[in-house]
Amino acid sequence: MKIAVVGGGPAGLYLSILLKRQDPSHEIAVYERNAAGSTYGWGVTYWAGLLDKLRAGDPESAAAVTDASVTWTDGLAIVRDERTVHRGDAGFGIGRRRMLGLLADRAAALGVEVAYEHPIAGPDAPELADADLVVAADGVHSALREAHADHYGGTFATGRNPYIWLGTGKVFDSFSFAFKETEHGWIWCYAYGFSGERSTCVVECAPGTWTGLGLDTMAEGDCLALLEKLFHDLLDGHALIGRDRGDEPAQWLRFRTLTTRAWHRGRTVLLGDAAHTTHYSIGAGTTLALEDALALAEALRAHPADLDTALAAYGKRRRAELVSAQSAARLSAQWYENLPRYMDLEPDRMFALLGQRHSPLLPYVPPQLYYRLDRAAGRLEALRRLKRWLGPRVARAVHRV
Repeated sequence: MKIAVVGGGPAGLYLSILLKRQDPSHEIAVYERNAAGSTYGWGVTYWAGLLDKLRAGDPESAAAVTDASVTWTDGLAIVRDERTVHRGDAGFGIGRRRMLGLLADRAAALGVEVAYEHPIAGPDAPELADADLVVAADGVHSALREAHADHYGGTFATGRNPYIWLGTGKVFDSFSFAFKETEHGWIWCYAYGFSGERSTCVVECAPGTWTGLGLDTMAEGDCLALLEKLFHDLLDGHALIGRDRGDEPAQWLRFRTLTTRAWHRGRTVLLGDAAHTTHYSIGAGTTLALEDALALAEALRAHPADLDTALAAYGKRRRAELVSAQSAARLSAQWYENLPRYMDLEPDRMFALLGQRHSPLLPYVPPQLYYRLDRAAGRLEALRRLKRWLGPRVARAVHRV
């Protein structure tokens, strides 16, 4: 087949690797609108389960990603000024630029054409004219999806809280949180290392806190100085790194969750953020995009003579597999949007419920009671089963009311 991949993010590059390995005779080109190495986003996170899948898909790129990643096992939280630690599963961080470079090098080595500074404006672009398969991996603002918006049925839900994506020279050896109370409300940060030199810091707060502190109009330099002061104990005196916007306001965002009804139209198929997004607080965006690539490659291998069947099977499978992640992301975002509900707890209990924020039962049970129930469920299997059974049913009952 002749395959055109629009978008040189992790999903598009990894799919090109998988398809070229499946059939070296495929003619594959990846078109990326930005220059090589110009990505923004600091680092990405993933967990061990993804590495197992990447090794099965392409051992060489999996080994390169593993070697370039940093690892942590603990979670640290600073609540007001008190530190608490939670032992957890191993997590991994890697610089987004580094990951893209590794995947691009692997794709090129296999014979994939990777074209940078090569935007594709829409489905009528001449580069796509004779392609047997067009992969729309061009992100949440996908031009290929929007050209047929009615067919794909994409809908957006915008989160309440503003957030900003920053870097720092402080290298964190655990996934770290800090929650600070100001006269205008709570503001918090999540931080994780992605190399031996840098870490990612995501700062979030309620709208009233954002405007009350003046962050909505503050120049980026002043914004970073204020955040460094608020999170001084987390940063240990290290500076925050923004986007060098000078006197312009810092680039605060509100997360937009995308869902789509259909994932393909004719020979064109959606991949990664062009099809779906999940709130950053569960750290699953890159993982889900790479899993899309694995599923699409598998569907094409299973139905080599029937493209429509392959693309339909891929979309059906991934929509079903995403249900749990989308639920977890929605509950996680809501937990942070209702943060004051949990801040009267002792720091270790509050941190424990942070780890339980994906629970559909938690929003409907007083936090202190839920904490006791969760501790008891850890010792009693019958209570653990009751907790799993009760959560979705309570949520559905409340939503019906």
